Amino acid sequence: MSSSPLRFLARHPDFARFFTAMIFVNIGGQIQAVTIAWQIYDIARRTMGVKESAFLVGMAGLAQFLPLFCLALIGGSLADRMSRRAIVLGALGIETLTAILLGLFALRGDETFLPIFASIALFGAARAFLQPASTAMKPMLVPREEMPRAISISSLAWQFAVILGPWIGGLIIASASPSLAYGIVACLYMTGIVICLAIRISTTPVRQAGSAMRQIREGLIYVWTNKIILGAMSLDLFAVLLGSVIALLPAFAADVLHVGPEGFGLLRSGPALGAALAAYLLVRRPMVRHAGRRMLWAVALFGVATLVFAVSRSMVLSVAALAILGAADMISVYVRQTLVQIVTPDHMRGRVSAVSGLFISASNELGEFESGVAARLLGPVGAAIFGGVGTLVVTGLWAKWFPELRDADRLDGKDQPDEAETAKSSLAAQ
Repeated sequence: MSSSPLRFLARHPDFARFFTAMIFVNIGGQIQAVTIAWQIYDIARRTMGVKESAFLVGMAGLAQFLPLFCLALIGGSLADRMSRRAIVLGALGIETLTAILLGLFALRGDETFLPIFASIALFGAARAFLQPASTAMKPMLVPREEMPRAISISSLAWQFAVILGPWIGGLIIASASPSLAYGIVACLYMTGIVICLAIRISTTPVRQAGSAMRQIREGLIYVWTNKIILGAMSLDLFAVLLGSVIALLPAFAADVLHVGPEGFGLLRSGPALGAALAAYLLVRRPMVRHAGRRMLWAVALFGVATLVFAVSRSMVLSVAALAILGAADMISVYVRQTLVQIVTPDHMRGRVSAVSGLFISASNELGEFESGVAARLLGPVGAAIFGGVGTLVVTGLWAKWFPELRDADRLDGKDQPDEAETAKSSLAAQ
């Protein structure tokens, strides 16, 4: 069954408001990420050399991940105890502050990294609360049976931002300055805040008994005992952790492909081009059967595309490889998010989303760190080859170690227990 995204949004106005707000926020986040990466790489390249600059770009990912890792479970518990919209608004306020600070530092022209990394860490702390609250809020805005399509539409919006944001960021950096880019980011974040204020549906979950620590434990037990979800999360974690080339793109743009900041923006948009097409196809025709096997094949394709990108010296081939890589990753994300959102009872969604967010952030931010370390030891090309091979190895191992994931079939929830049964099982496990 196919359905127009516009008709879906018209049927669910509060979801449409949230969807629109996140487009602005995600575009801002992508512009900010590109600006930070290029600014760090440019400063370090002029003062330290190519390998050290790629390493420092990777360190930016670590600076964002550490506070997120420390605070995510607290953020997830909070999202199951109070208004999720209020948490989203507060986190977006902090993200706006970080963009303003980064803009002021760039305007001063200091070639020191400490203020930049401190701002990145503050941004990571805000994300620790934004991610579980926003993820858990989505199922409150649409009926449960329409969640797969809502996830596809949200993914399409995210990929639109990933396509447009890096391109805009590259143009601003090339034609103006990083400080202007950060100013635009702050305006985009504030626009998201204004739109979220118009959401009318109550986003406060039913309050559950027990302390925050007990609730965190309940969420961890749920993830650990559901081997399909654990397998899907961990496969995505290790595959992207090893295969991510995002932190290597400044080095490829400047020193391998020689395309400058404009080309860097296009390279950053490459994965989203393929992911957006995959997301659109999933909106029109949601995946229902053979989800586990398709996810494993998609992750294997992710590894192959990484290898092609590593050896390419053509801008066209490089962008094409990144597009295929992005489409494969989109399928993996779709399977994981659909399983988590449909199966998890609402009163646990904040905590489970926090665990899922940790896996995602570990794969992205630590993936950037791993790429930076590998680039320092092997060079950018060697690091990308290492990541592609590692992804293929992980895929084979997970197909063997997680037969539940390999054999997972339906994504429409018909072969899963309902929310009440899931809640009883998680409480019994305690």
